[in-house]
Amino acid sequence: MNDFKLIEKSIIKTYRKEIWAKFVKACKDYNLVCDNDKIMVCISGGKDSFLLAKLLEELARHGDTKIDLKYVVMDPGYEKDAIEKIKTNARNLNLEITIFQTDIFAVTKKIAKENPCYMCARMRRGYLYDKAMELGCNKIALGHHFDDVIETTLLSMLYGAEIKTMVPKVTSSNFKGLELIRPMFLIKEKDIINWAKFNGLEFINCACEFTKRKEHDLGKRLEVKRLIEQFRKVDPNIDHNIFKSMENVNLECILGYTYKDEKVNFDDLYARKEDNK
Repeated sequence: MNDFKLIEKSIIKTYRKEIWAKFVKACKDYNLVCDNDKIMVCISGGKDSFLLAKLLEELARHGDTKIDLKYVVMDPGYEKDAIEKIKTNARNLNLEITIFQTDIFAVTKKIAKENPCYMCARMRRGYLYDKAMELGCNKIALGHHFDDVIETTLLSMLYGAEIKTMVPKVTSSNFKGLELIRPMFLIKEKDIINWAKFNGLEFINCACEFTKRKEHDLGKRLEVKRLIEQFRKVDPNIDHNIFKSMENVNLECILGYTYKDEKVNFDDLYARKEDNK
């Protein structure tokens, strides 16, 4: 059996409960994949996006839903060794990838010295939407996982002063008919790491200059990731509770909310309750 066949088998056998079942559940619960979808699978070169590609490939082969997949790698200005690593992993995983180049790293370094990650993310998203439209895709699949969701939830509360999280799908407001989906929404990062180690796979990280600097360790997301790890030592269910809290918002016990452009404060809510008595 070819090595890539063993890797594929590990997804649906060895890690069926931790990875495959949660992938299928997310796709069904959030209605992420539909018949005749043409999905651009974004591969950054990391463990998450490569696993996402294999999961969707397995679904396309053996699932009940007929889908067409395009595996795309956007090169934001990676060093040559990073690109070679991505190509090697794609061959090892039997994935036919298309690489297209951009100057995102160079532009970000030049115009956004204070907050490069935010600018880089925005530029990446724009390039990906353009590429998806060029390929005739109606969906873009990203490899965000469960830990990304709960980290975003705490980041928003602790440093954004708002209750907000990463959602499983988003409809583009600027590109008609295009939707962004996150099929790994329920999969924990530790299980992705274990899957990669089990198969002897090594992937690149972000591979930009900023992440190589020492000061990157001061990033708020990494700070929150470490905080959640401490929470897990106190109670292993805390990460699950953070996630579920975003499904169990009690609108009778909040101080206000925003929906689109409307800001509703506590007095508004209180008045509405009094009127409904």
